[in-house]
Amino acid sequence: MARILVVGPHPDDQELGMGGTIARLVAQGHHVLLLDMTNGEPTPFGDPETRAREAAEAARILGAERRLLDLPNRRLEHSIDARHRVAGVIRTFRADVIFTPYFQDAHPDHLATTRIVEDARFDAKLTKIDLPGDPIYPRWLFYYYCTHLRWVADPSFLIDITGHEQAKRDAIIAYRTQFVLPERNRAVVEWLEAANRYFGSRIGTHAAEPFFTKEPLGLHSLGSIVGLSTE
Repeated sequence: MARILVVGPHPDDQELGMGGTIARLVAQGHHVLLLDMTNGEPTPFGDPETRAREAAEAARILGAERRLLDLPNRRLEHSIDARHRVAGVIRTFRADVIFTPYFQDAHPDHLATTRIVEDARFDAKLTKIDLPGDPIYPRWLFYYYCTHLRWVADPSFLIDITGHEQAKRDAIIAYRTQFVLPERNRAVVEWLEAANRYFGSRIGTHAAEPFFTKEPLGLHSLGSIVGLSTE
């Protein structure tokens, strides 16, 4: 089974962008680590201790491990230090696959996270560098959508999350300071569920989540395509 690293700028980004996929991957037996670049605070209803408890509960619901890098929220920068810290996690976790936010966004922390992760993937393979763990180059780097831009995703592929919709919803609702207490944010769960149903309809399933890749995916056969019978 694969070791999968899902990087988020703040606790809740991974759940919003690909919570159903995380639950599905865990159910399939993969080892999933959620890496939060920052603690996500301050927010109007939150504080670091409460946000940490919410993040831990969301990870428990999805069945994933969680780790906080604790870089500065709202001031996240693409730097050598940040790259090497993420590369150290990649090496010690022995990541086979990495998910990071889509590379076009209105949020500076999201943009910085993606640039950091892209470079950290390269740094993790270097020898004669002061990083923990042995060199490794994760085979795949995929992008999930948690963008602050008002546009519709144009993904490379979709992952069927049918049967894991409730886990995604529960993991998001675990962030009470973000999606329950702020009245204006309560609709987020509903429109995400509508988006999941829409993307599911594109591949003939009840729900799906969108992803993007810059590198081509390989199939062993057409039988790997959802909804295509090869019999």
